[in-house]
Amino acid sequence: MNIYSQKQYWKLILLAFAVVIGLSSLWYTNSLVNKLQWEERKKVELWAEATRQLANSQSGGDLSFVLKVIIDNETVPVILADKDDNVLSFVNLDSAAAEEPGYLEEQLAIMKSENEAIVVAIGDDYFQYIHFKSSTLLTQLKYFPFIQLGVISLFILVSYFAFSSSRKAEQNQVWMGLAKETAHQLGTPLSSIMAWLEVLRSKSVDEGTLMEFEKDVKRLETITERFSKIGSIPNLKPANLNLILEEAVSYISNRVSKKVEFDMNVVETKDVLAPLNKSLFEWVIENLCKNAVDAMNGVGKITIKVSDRTQFVYIDITDTGKGLTKSMFKRVFEPGFTTKRRGWGLGLSLCKRIIENYHEGKIFVKSSEVDRGTTFRVVLKK
Repeated sequence: MNIYSQKQYWKLILLAFAVVIGLSSLWYTNSLVNKLQWEERKKVELWAEATRQLANSQSGGDLSFVLKVIIDNETVPVILADKDDNVLSFVNLDSAAAEEPGYLEEQLAIMKSENEAIVVAIGDDYFQYIHFKSSTLLTQLKYFPFIQLGVISLFILVSYFAFSSSRKAEQNQVWMGLAKETAHQLGTPLSSIMAWLEVLRSKSVDEGTLMEFEKDVKRLETITERFSKIGSIPNLKPANLNLILEEAVSYISNRVSKKVEFDMNVVETKDVLAPLNKSLFEWVIENLCKNAVDAMNGVGKITIKVSDRTQFVYIDITDTGKGLTKSMFKRVFEPGFTTKRRGWGLGLSLCKRIIENYHEGKIFVKSSEVDRGTTFRVVLKK
């Protein structure tokens, strides 16, 4: 399991843990709400019984307890109505709003939808109906877990982005330090190799051999230059995109399987100019082409198409390899992600950094089909 897979694994575990906590909180709160609803109904039933006793009482008898039961209901909104839904009285509703037409009828409809009415028998053949709805406290309690989960989610999200930003900044420092140290370490032996090349030339060594030797030395110089520019603001100059692409493809095509066909579809009628750092941009094209060769297992076709627009230039690199699933479109650019048994999964991450951070462009998977191939698109400003 690579580093990226491990990160995804732990993210899923933490997400599952958070879901369990959230569901447990919702279940407990819902259970508590149900208990309170039951208690409120019992309270209203007691209030209804007190109303019935008060209505059916004669002038004698001690009604102080009954009156206390009725007066003590200060939380549950209640409406007393007859069989025709005419409002006879109400408690714990907005008195000012009750003066407005339709308010009490609206509240009565809400109560009827929430709870079954409690019948109060007044005498033998006359009935009144007590309607009620949840108290403000109970209503707030119903929504409390969602508010709680929202606050927790917001906190986790902010913490995640803060941690992620801090981690990326640290990774960037390590990345830049490693790149510059690599360039520094390559510099010393490279200077020595160049000196030895001149010594061999003075010894009348075969010139053809020396030319091949010199090509590799220049290649090492290019690699050293690329690593030295990681973390620094590169100097962008207007460059002919067609020529740079042809040079990069020419270099790659001579170093991969002969069963790989390269098809250059560029704008041949004119120069396509874009602000570029030549060595870094060639690095991007080389990485994309190498990935395409690996995806095709060394057999297939790579098509490079340049589309010249008014403000932008599109470079599409299409292979006939194994393709990607949609879930992988963004993941392929994350450090550590790789589908190969060997490799660090840094090639496409490096491409993204060079194009988006240094050239202010865009790079993304334009399209892909499993077992049919993938198209990467690079967008550059003209």
